[in-house]
Amino acid sequence: MTAEAAGSSAAIGGVSSSLTRTAPEARERRSWWTETGGPAAAALLRRASGVVRVVRPVAWVLIAGAIALWWAGQVLGWWELTVAAVVVTAVLALCALFLIGRTAYDVSLDLNRTHVVVGERAVGALTLSNSGDRAILPSRVILPVGAGRGVFEIGRLAGGDTIEELFAIPTTRRAVLSVGPVSVVRGDPLGLFERVHRRDEPVDLFVHPRTVSFEGHSIGFVRDLEGMTVRDLSRDDISFHALREYQPGDDLRHVHWRSSARTGDVMVRQYEQTRRSHFVLGLSCSPADYANDDEFELAVSAAGSLGLRAARDSRHVDLRLPGRSISATTGKRLLDALSGVGHSRPRDGGIGELAASVAANVAAASVVVLVCGAKVRAAALHEACARQPYGTRVLAIVADAGAGASLRRVGDADVITIGALDQLPGALRKVLA
Repeated sequence: MTAEAAGSSAAIGGVSSSLTRTAPEARERRSWWTETGGPAAAALLRRASGVVRVVRPVAWVLIAGAIALWWAGQVLGWWELTVAAVVVTAVLALCALFLIGRTAYDVSLDLNRTHVVVGERAVGALTLSNSGDRAILPSRVILPVGAGRGVFEIGRLAGGDTIEELFAIPTTRRAVLSVGPVSVVRGDPLGLFERVHRRDEPVDLFVHPRTVSFEGHSIGFVRDLEGMTVRDLSRDDISFHALREYQPGDDLRHVHWRSSARTGDVMVRQYEQTRRSHFVLGLSCSPADYANDDEFELAVSAAGSLGLRAARDSRHVDLRLPGRSISATTGKRLLDALSGVGHSRPRDGGIGELAASVAANVAAASVVVLVCGAKVRAAALHEACARQPYGTRVLAIVADAGAGASLRRVGDADVITIGALDQLPGALRKVLA
């Protein structure tokens, strides 16, 4: 080995020994950072984030202005700029003092009714309690209601005291409103700083569509407790149709022995197939099917009225909307679903695609009601009704705001046109006549 090579080997060996010595120190430093430095930095970031959140945009502008005034006053030597910087800084400091104080209220939000009809008021109570020993300084309490909010000015609340604020939520449109969460706000009069603490959990308020009640069965199509008979024949059911000759595979329990003895051939009973009272509501939500929002609301109310009557008559009710289906086991669930119904996307199609979906997915329906607006053409409505399974009773409701009630036949379906919700019971009586 040459001297140069030996020197290189020595150098490499020195580096290796150095790495061997420093590796435990590096692992120790990483372990210290993982156990101490990391959580401390995360806690510091959370604290800094909390401080930044209390500063409003106007305060950031004033802070930047104060820094600029201090710098300009020192560089340019203008005493006026320095005085202005002192004034702005003093205002910021005084406003920041308003953040001092606890906001540890025990908050309870109670809505008297979480299900109301359009036009009714939802009344509730907001209870704030100070469970501590020290008083809580005045603060503002904000109650979000959908896109709006209510503001309550709460005065000084001594330790152990409770205050209750009553409120009423007016409802002008059908919707599902999220009430809450309650926010306790501590801030200054100028709105430069604001500290927000959220309390309690939000509550859903369902604003149901208007409905109309009518007597009798929902549509009167069901003739017995088991269902309505159709023209399809069955080997085993309850509605007797006729006798026919025995075929291999027939149930011997249905052999009619008297007829068999008289004819000399084995005769069996044949039945008409019956269907359970499966009530399907198809509501078109396409904007192209309606002239305006009033027509759409009328259609939703008509669908809710029919479905509510069917649910009260213990029918199996399915609500079909573009792209989804809701099994309305109760009238309340049906109206809750209708509370959040809005216009669908244009690509979801109109009454034609909805009718095709109903026919494909609910083939055993006994009654299908299709609800749409006045802009649906007669040919499209005829095609939608004709798509329903053979033997299914089809009824179409056309909402035409301001029009008079009318009844016409489109193929095998009855088509009712209504201009107001109170026209629906009379129009249905004409169908049953």
